[in-house]
Amino acid sequence: MPVVYIIGILLLIGLDQFVKHWVVNALTLGQSFTLIPSFLSITRINNTGAAWSILSGHQFVFVLIAIVATVLISYFLIHYWPNHWYRVGLCLLLAGTVGNVLDRIFSNHVVDMFQLDFINFPIFNCADIYLTVGILIIGFAIIREK
Repeated sequence: MPVVYIIGILLLIGLDQFVKHWVVNALTLGQSFTLIPSFLSITRINNTGAAWSILSGHQFVFVLIAIVATVLISYFLIHYWPNHWYRVGLCLLLAGTVGNVLDRIFSNHVVDMFQLDFINFPIFNCADIYLTVGILIIGFAIIREK
């Protein structure tokens, strides 16, 4: 894997960890402030589950899944390297997976902070954004191939 992709993945993980660290130091648990009125707030929560706190408290399961996902994503990254869009999507998936599993391993929860005020949607973090965008890119790449 060329160094530029490794640096990109590390920068994304670093950004995710930096934002989480900032939120933990700036806000108390449950504290919130409006960033964009009626659109986006920053709300600090500690999530021990997945979206909507599904399977809350099962950190070992999430860590195990993340380790398996990291291995699979790395395999697919090597296998589909020639396809630019798969490569970008898989790099985002890898950064998101590692960003969240670091929280689970070292803090026993994931720090989430971005709250969409116009819809009932789970509070999320940078790693979740990477995962979502990565899935969308891979999905579009698959559709485009057919």
